Amino acid sequence: MKKIAHGSMLNKIISNKTISNKTILNSTTLILLSLLAAGCASKVVKPVTPPAPPKAQCECPVEKPPVQIPETGKPAEIKPPEAKVAEYSLLKPAQWEDIDGLQLDNLSQAWPAWMQSCSTLINKPAWKNVCTVANQLNEQTAKKPASDAIQAYFKEYFSVYKTTNVDGSDSGMITGYYQPILKGSRTKSAQYPNPLYAAPNDLITVELDSVFPELKFKRVRGRLVGNKLVPYYNRAEIETDASPLKGREFLYIDDIIDVFFLQIQGSGLVQLDNGEQVHVGYADQNGHQYNSIGRLLVERGEMTLAQASMQGIKNWARNNLTKLRELLNNNPSYVFFRELPAGLPGPLGALGVPILGERSVAVDPKFVPLGAPVFLSTTEPNSSKPLKRMMMAQDTGGAIKGGVRADFFWGAGSDAGAKAGAMKQSGRIWVLLPKDFVINGANRLQPGSTQTNSPQTGGQQNQVKK
Repeated sequence: MKKIAHGSMLNKIISNKTISNKTILNSTTLILLSLLAAGCASKVVKPVTPPAPPKAQCECPVEKPPVQIPETGKPAEIKPPEAKVAEYSLLKPAQWEDIDGLQLDNLSQAWPAWMQSCSTLINKPAWKNVCTVANQLNEQTAKKPASDAIQAYFKEYFSVYKTTNVDGSDSGMITGYYQPILKGSRTKSAQYPNPLYAAPNDLITVELDSVFPELKFKRVRGRLVGNKLVPYYNRAEIETDASPLKGREFLYIDDIIDVFFLQIQGSGLVQLDNGEQVHVGYADQNGHQYNSIGRLLVERGEMTLAQASMQGIKNWARNNLTKLRELLNNNPSYVFFRELPAGLPGPLGALGVPILGERSVAVDPKFVPLGAPVFLSTTEPNSSKPLKRMMMAQDTGGAIKGGVRADFFWGAGSDAGAKAGAMKQSGRIWVLLPKDFVINGANRLQPGSTQTNSPQTGGQQNQVKK
């Protein structure tokens, strides 16, 4: 989603045109290399068969008027790509005793999220056995295994890895995201002027790893002009009265700031005036790199670092309408959406399954296998109160990059949004992998071993949001 987004992920209801990697690369090598810095979005999703839709009520704030602004400004320059690091190469074998807080967590609350992971991981050879055993345990306990039984299951069939950063450190930033609830309409009006766009038909995606294996998880997006691939339209070019995406609108939102943050979260609920609630999810992204407007406001002296939360940025926007368009355009990244089936128990993550509040996280799939159980040791938002939980790595995000990096999904609505917007904590992460899981072509750590060096780098690849 974030964040949603970042990310990997979906049998699209709205499909994009994809062309041959070799054809594009042979004719436009220089362009691709310049576009590579634009990165990719996260939050990729797959449709699932939903349960009966629950009744929901809009939690949208009504006391503040929606933000609607004129169009001006230019996007920021694109930053160079990060250094190359081999897939899963930052995982270091660890022991169960190393996990900080495992005995304090009620693993029964994490079990439903694990069963969601297994609904798709069971189709992968490396995960088939552990998920088969999990399904058996689920049936034997009427889908409610006790916490100690779950811990025994994980210890018998999994081994522990500690995540690290490129410099060898083992702590990193833990942020939060949520599923926002917006007010909208299926028709444009003065009250609802801000469109959500479906993925455009002329958006071209080129996966680079089939030609350059070292560029795993790298793709470029653009559009064809003649026989050349050029960068796709940026935010400033899209959000104009003469938008090149005219005709791709499918919903209209009252508040431009809510649209902006929906693109960061990657999915949301749109409450219509007739009471209908529409689920929207990530469809694609324009290929431009995400640029934090919160960081920019701090750099400009418009607010302090402590004020640069989601709510702080929203408050600044309502008080600075004449500056808002230029600020938003400094983030050239733009996310396209699609309407999802009604009644999902949660937004769809990169793994293609509904993610559950406070038990799912977004990760960088280059360093943590998507779907894996992870144990997170951090603190509550803006607090020193410990937050130590078993989570499932079921999503990705465009801003979620690195070995020790996670985005904590808080759920839907305003309360979840307040926690997500305030969360910027330090934390550590342990990853649980099946005992016969192969990392980069190397034999994994055997149970009882005290090996502490990093896994060897090598060949295994894993296709993945943001």
